[in-house]
Amino acid sequence: MAITDKIYVKNHRQLSSQLETNIPKGAFKGATLDILFQGAGLEKLDEATRDRVLDFAQDFLDCDCDNNPYCGCPERKFIQYLLELRAQGLGPDAIVDVMTDDYMVYAYSGDVLSFLDNGVRTLEAAEALARVEGADEKYDEIRQAKQNLSR
Repeated sequence: MAITDKIYVKNHRQLSSQLETNIPKGAFKGATLDILFQGAGLEKLDEATRDRVLDFAQDFLDCDCDNNPYCGCPERKFIQYLLELRAQGLGPDAIVDVMTDDYMVYAYSGDVLSFLDNGVRTLEAAEALARVEGADEKYDEIRQAKQNLSR
């Protein structure tokens, strides 16, 4: 299961009530993305909530794909966002706090830790393959990325 399947809308019930429609708790579920992408009813939200919802839509749903928002770009962009937070030296608890402050979404710290750990394991495998293939430049690049992620 991808980390984006474990990202949830904070104050989900309150948001559903303000929008006067049911939305899934998952931030990257189809109906949630539809509401954010189409912008229907966002004027019903209080200003602070609307600003965060619009920030989320601008940062993750903005692409030129024909299938937007179902093209996979929102999930890839969010994963990149998580990796950038990690590169800034933030741990799982701090990453959850920042994503909640930035976009009103949250995850469980253990899920973020598992995501980061899986990333390190994947990079270890790629590092070993690069070493076997004699791709020294790629090996060094992957090794550096692994060190940055596992700090």
